[in-house]
Amino acid sequence: MLPHVTAIRYVTPLREGGSLPGVVEADDLGTYVMKFHGAGQGRKALIAEVIAGELARRLGFRVPDQVLIDLDPAIGRHEPDPDVQDLLKASPGWNLGVDFLPGSLGFDPLGWRPDRLFASRVLWLDAFIGNVDRSWRNPNMLVWHGDVWLIDHGASLIFHHAWANAARLFSGPYDVDDHVLTPFATRLEEAEAELAPKITEVLLREVTALVPDLWLENEPGFAGPQELRDAYVDILLPRAGKPRDWLPDLDVSGHRPDTGTRRGENRPGWLGGPS
Repeated sequence: MLPHVTAIRYVTPLREGGSLPGVVEADDLGTYVMKFHGAGQGRKALIAEVIAGELARRLGFRVPDQVLIDLDPAIGRHEPDPDVQDLLKASPGWNLGVDFLPGSLGFDPLGWRPDRLFASRVLWLDAFIGNVDRSWRNPNMLVWHGDVWLIDHGASLIFHHAWANAARLFSGPYDVDDHVLTPFATRLEEAEAELAPKITEVLLREVTALVPDLWLENEPGFAGPQELRDAYVDILLPRAGKPRDWLPDLDVSGHRPDTGTRRGENRPGWLGGPS
């Protein structure tokens, strides 16, 4: 299980995200961005954060540490925003904490040109987990001490919102048109050769085991938390094998070889591609 701490002070809400996460201090002297099970996305966003984020960590990406935070809504009683109060009251008990990176800056391709292999590795990972939320509008990457850290994976694994159609929802090529790193992802074959062999049943069972039973209980169609963990493994493990039909087909310039109207055509010119 992830480390378990208790929130002792609610510091401030973060209004950039739609789920209204908050910065809290915990009894281990750490400061965390807390993501609430009572938010609109519910517990499945937290499940995706744990599975996708911890998978990324084990594949060699920089991901802020994650913990389970026990919340007593009373710690935010002086917060004046009624929306925050409602969220706290809806989220007693275990929530997800992500290590706060003080002084970090949002990734900006104008100020930091990504290495081509790094961009390819991130794109491969996002395609594997079906992450729909790393666009040029919202990269969900932070630059901290000169390194890029991946954050916010709650919009991954979207198949778990409709288990009856999970295989269909997770089929077909990943849509790269809006991804912030698509123009730089010119070494996908290298990234695939490195990352795909690391996706094993042992690894997937390791990361799914980190999700607390409480978040997995009472899922319709499943007998209990372990059966649900097995279902995540059953969906993800074949995805690491061949053929990998979900992997986007990019040319050496980081562009799709096909033509036609695509979502990414409004991508600003300054994002460009590697020169």
